[in-house]
Amino acid sequence: MFKKFFKNMNQESTENIEKEIIENEATIEQNQENAEAPTVEISNEEKLEEDLAKEKDKFLRLFAEFENYKKRTSKERIDLFKTANQEVLQAMLPILDDFDRAMIEISKTDDENLITGVNLIHEKLKNTLVSKGLEQVEINPGDDFNADFAEAITQIPAPSADLKGKIVDVIEKGYKLGDKIIRFPKVIIGN
Repeated sequence: MFKKFFKNMNQESTENIEKEIIENEATIEQNQENAEAPTVEISNEEKLEEDLAKEKDKFLRLFAEFENYKKRTSKERIDLFKTANQEVLQAMLPILDDFDRAMIEISKTDDENLITGVNLIHEKLKNTLVSKGLEQVEINPGDDFNADFAEAITQIPAPSADLKGKIVDVIEKGYKLGDKIIRFPKVIIGN
């Protein structure tokens, strides 16, 4: 009985496998026929449309690059105009420092006309430099020291505990032209 059962099963399995092989061969033949079908050539019109699309893309990229170039050069030109007089202003800073020292010495005299005259010239010079874009960097004793905005000349023992790591004295004023510092203030730091 078991022999008959296994014999029937083997016969059915063999028939199923043969059917699958025949179906797979038919599918393979059909795929080969489809692959051998002649390919359609691209027409001249389609080729020209592709070429036109490529040229449009090149044009758009070139136009965008040119626009970026124009923006970059105009920004550089504006920056150049802003700082064109930087060298002249830097050359004038020692003169402004001398005027500040002179104002201190002149204030000790009793001659009011001399004080008024020197003060007038000092203010005129300061106003002219300010009109050209020069600004003083605001740093005072007691401020926190920041190396981005000041130059430390030396460190001394702090006169009080709250001045440790802070500015004790400003030796030389600093100036900036627009947003750019053209001379850093020279300071003494408490240690």
